Amino acid sequence: MRVSRIVIKNLFGISEKELGGGSVELVGGNGTGKTSVIDAIRYALTNRSDRDYIVRNGESEGEIIIETDTGLHIDRKPRTEQSDYKSVKQNGNIVPSPEAFLRDIITPLQLQPMEFMRMGKKEQNAMILDMIDYRWDMETIRGWFGEIPPGVDYSQNILAVLNDIQAENGAYFQDRQDVNRDIRAKRAIVKDIKDALPPDYDGTRWEGADIGGLYTEIERIRKSNEQIEKARRLREGYENTLRSIEADRDIASSALNNEMAEKEKQIEMQLASLREQMRSLEKEREGLSAVRSDREKVIQSKYREDVARHDSTLAAYAGYADQEIQPVDALLREAADTEKMKAHVNEWRRMLSLQGEIEQLSIKSASYTEKIEKARELPGEILEQSSIPIEGLSVKDGTPLINGLPVSNLSEGEKLDLCIDVAIQDPAGLRIILIDGVEKLSTDMRERLYRKCKERDLQFIATRTTDSKDLMVIEL
Repeated sequence: MRVSRIVIKNLFGISEKELGGGSVELVGGNGTGKTSVIDAIRYALTNRSDRDYIVRNGESEGEIIIETDTGLHIDRKPRTEQSDYKSVKQNGNIVPSPEAFLRDIITPLQLQPMEFMRMGKKEQNAMILDMIDYRWDMETIRGWFGEIPPGVDYSQNILAVLNDIQAENGAYFQDRQDVNRDIRAKRAIVKDIKDALPPDYDGTRWEGADIGGLYTEIERIRKSNEQIEKARRLREGYENTLRSIEADRDIASSALNNEMAEKEKQIEMQLASLREQMRSLEKEREGLSAVRSDREKVIQSKYREDVARHDSTLAAYAGYADQEIQPVDALLREAADTEKMKAHVNEWRRMLSLQGEIEQLSIKSASYTEKIEKARELPGEILEQSSIPIEGLSVKDGTPLINGLPVSNLSEGEKLDLCIDVAIQDPAGLRIILIDGVEKLSTDMRERLYRKCKERDLQFIATRTTDSKDLMVIEL
């Protein structure tokens, strides 16, 4: 699509100016209206202007008309006393959403191509990458990575997005570093725990070891041994105990006899001196034999009871007396060893838990690595599937290269060629380029610029400041 006619009336400092469809150079001194022509065309195509006053001083209405060889007709009229007028038609038919339509047929750099030369490296790279036509959306990202990676500016072109995803300061790289750092720390703890455990420590065995059962068996054996020892002592001391019981009986009987003899003596003495009490005392004497007999019976009964109790105790332990004493030293050592081993169980469990965590973290780290590698491989796949708008363009680590060199390494001439390539991104768009201030370029560079535009079949309108007081239009 080429411009076939441009008409400007009462815009900025221009009273009236008409241009055809060829490439021209507007030549003249400052104030002759060169830049006004450029600004008027920009205004027609964008509805924007950096100037405060668009309508020429003293007029109430201005107008610019742009026509193309495809039947496009743009008519824009800024007004000071009423609403502005705008008409965008294609072959006589009104174009719906005209501003959006105009944005689709022209790029900002077509209106200011030299601006690319003044951009910073980051902006230049982003603009070049934006030229790669690859259709994608957030679902594309989700399909690649299973999620939307955080910390990425998704307003960028896809190659810059992928570069940010795999970058060392990106979320995946940083998260992987954090995970790997955690893995190393946990592995160090696991090693310390393993070094502190006894050699060939079988945590499963010692975790299930029944230390309570061991101590119960030890206590059972101890009580059994006590019973055996008591039974043996009882059997060995039976005769002595029996003699002691008999001695107690004899002593009691002897004491009784002595007591009775003494009593009888006293009675006899009392009878001699107290005859008046003889009848009573005689009667009491006669009863002494019965008393002695009763008390003798009590002594004999107690004797039999003590012997029976002793025999019963001996019988109760009779089953133990012939048994062998069981040693508990081995069980005590086993219990002590078990207790010592069980003391390590908690650390062993902690080691197993850490090993499980390490396994999960390793899977997570591998996942981050897979995603980082995916982000590094995708640019090559995208470039294979996409049309490359600039000859010699490739991408490495998110940086566009022209014939293997970054933009910052290109010569001024190569940058100028690239500037034109970047400006004309859509071959089906409006093939015009506005170049304001070519006097800032050397003659060789200016001629190279014009030649490049002609080679690309671009119509250009350039301004060049000279000493002339009048505006001249030079067709090129």
